[in-house]
Amino acid sequence: MARKKTKKRLFSGMSYRDVQRSNSDRRGKLPQKDQKWLKEKGYRNVGWDNVIKLYQKINELLIQPTSEEDTLEELFLQADRIGNKYQTPEEIAAFNQQLLTEVNEISDEIDRQFPNSEMEFIDYSQPSRKSK
Repeated sequence: MARKKTKKRLFSGMSYRDVQRSNSDRRGKLPQKDQKWLKEKGYRNVGWDNVIKLYQKINELLIQPTSEEDTLEELFLQADRIGNKYQTPEEIAAFNQQLLTEVNEISDEIDRQFPNSEMEFIDYSQPSRKSK
């Protein structure tokens, strides 16, 4: 008897093994938290239906912005660290000195425009009276 040749099943132009390999590679790029979540929710890399579901879920997770994105402050600090790699210690010291001068000038201007002539004293030694 002659064997019937079955048509090879493909998903997005990839064979079963290619989709599995892609899932493994891309899952490794996800944060540990997402990898653990996939495992807890039962996404498996075995069986056509499971492999396809895992492939689609990994796509969703890769597209979503992570909640752990850096804040603006963290991005500025990171940029500062990177920028400092390309500066000599003398350039860094000169910049810091100039920054200190500018900050002091701004502080003096604020004090000039908003003088605080009253001093406030708070005495914590006496217990406060409770009103009834």
